Amino acid sequence: MKRPVLKNIFRRWFTLPLLAVLLFLLTLVFSQNPFLTETLYSRGIYPVFSAVISFISSVFPFSLDDFFYLTLVLSAILSVVIIIFHKKYRMHTAKILVNLVAGFYILFYLLWGFNYYRPGLNTRTGLKESRPDTEEFKRILSLLVERVNSSYCTYDDFSDTETDSLVEAGFRQMAGILKINYPNGKRRPKPVTFSRFFARAGISGYFGPFFNEIHMNRHILPVEYPFVLAHEKAHQFGVTSEAEANFMAWLVCSRSSSKKLRYSAYIQALQSFLYQGSKSDITPEALNRLDKRAKTDILTIYNHWKELRNEHIDKATSKVYDTYLKSNKVERGIDDYYGMVKFIMDFSLDAEFNQKVDARRR
Repeated sequence: MKRPVLKNIFRRWFTLPLLAVLLFLLTLVFSQNPFLTETLYSRGIYPVFSAVISFISSVFPFSLDDFFYLTLVLSAILSVVIIIFHKKYRMHTAKILVNLVAGFYILFYLLWGFNYYRPGLNTRTGLKESRPDTEEFKRILSLLVERVNSSYCTYDDFSDTETDSLVEAGFRQMAGILKINYPNGKRRPKPVTFSRFFARAGISGYFGPFFNEIHMNRHILPVEYPFVLAHEKAHQFGVTSEAEANFMAWLVCSRSSSKKLRYSAYIQALQSFLYQGSKSDITPEALNRLDKRAKTDILTIYNHWKELRNEHIDKATSKVYDTYLKSNKVERGIDDYYGMVKFIMDFSLDAEFNQKVDARRR
């Protein structure tokens, strides 16, 4: 008696590649139907995955994602070596390599990647889009300078545990406004295993979608830590856009009762505004009023990462990440990080949204 056709298919080597193709077709459907993605995946399936997987991974003190990537890279290199030098196993190893890539692709989208096709932040939260002019940009930049000056503080008694609790409290408070599923599992930050290498690429932290883990680079400065931590936590909530994650980090930290969180948020936002202004040759007089100690902090952050950075590694990883973002419908690519400027300006000009935020803080 012949085996059932379906059972035969799942015994064949091309099963995973076939499923990957079907999943790709599903990404096309989701990309054209963002509200379907939001309802079915982002607000339905993903919170279940993130709650279960993050609970399991939180048991381990080290990064499971780091070792997953390492195993994947070593397996791929070994497969290529075998394909090149061992004719006898060439075809069999090639099939394994194809399955490895297909499995990676399937897991990525099932566990987190479909969030790329949900509606944008303005649509999800009701934050009104604005069309500010140069004068409005200067006004908000001037306001940021004032906020940086008023929130200036040192980090001599910095505690990453306390910071984690404060950031969590901020997301819990803002969950309704930001339209995120709180608690959405566990977000225990873990150190990047290969922090030095990541620092050479200018990476201060990252979210690992395969084990739903948040990673912080050991070389990050205390003044950066609250904002970067909040940024990575935003990704864990299913936010894929770097600009949206930056905005959420800014909003959560800038509205905190902690001066350390507020200062971290404002100094990061100021740097993004300065970068955006430099592209348009905007040099507002407000910068002359920036506290000298804050200027020193900005310079310290710049020099810190400059010393750690390796130009070749940084350019290579930036190019890869830029391509990755654009392949997932993020048109601005790596420049999406600076899209926070747009959202902060939208926020500053939306009085109704500001009232909602203020109401949450009471």
